[in-house]
Amino acid sequence: MLTRQQNIFLAKKTFTELVFNTAYIEGCNVTFPQTQTIIDGAVVSGISVDDIQTVLNLRDGWKFVINSVDATLTLEYICKINEYVSRNESLEWGVLRKGTVGVGDFIPSIPIKENVLKEIERINGINNPIDKALEYFAYACKQQLFWDGNKRTSTMVASKILIENGEGILTIGKDNAEEFNVTLNNWYLKNELQPLKDCLRKCIRTLEI
Repeated sequence: MLTRQQNIFLAKKTFTELVFNTAYIEGCNVTFPQTQTIIDGAVVSGISVDDIQTVLNLRDGWKFVINSVDATLTLEYICKINEYVSRNESLEWGVLRKGTVGVGDFIPSIPIKENVLKEIERINGINNPIDKALEYFAYACKQQLFWDGNKRTSTMVASKILIENGEGILTIGKDNAEEFNVTLNNWYLKNELQPLKDCLRKCIRTLEI
């Protein structure tokens, strides 16, 4: 287990990896070196405007999370993360969606604010920070709280919970991407939660620094 300060240092040390992995899971077509170049604000040729926007949004989202790990986990805080990661990429960003979306064959219900607040309260009551982080990720992804950026937002919120408790960072890399996509889909369609949580546990970066 890391101290909070060590965990924040680890997040800063692996910042480009966090942005790259989160972009990769979204199907963003950029290499690791290109990700670093975009983060640095330099021009990269041959990359779509949309992919550059995604990387810049992830950069800003991760910066916000790392700088606000002491914040209370509220709906307002979660919406702020989504505002960063979905800026200029969806119908609205930073607010709960008001219409229907589909993820493949899965169509979640439209989120009702009162119910979301109750779920956040329930999750905040979980004592084990890893369980709390994974429970939030599973809930928010399946509910599809926002028009876009749900996996990205959920990854950052889960990481915020882990970092503030010295438990590492959730970063889903290439090695776990296929298993993650299969278990997430099975969670959507078959309500199978444990395989997804088992996969996510493998994706918690806790290397000593």
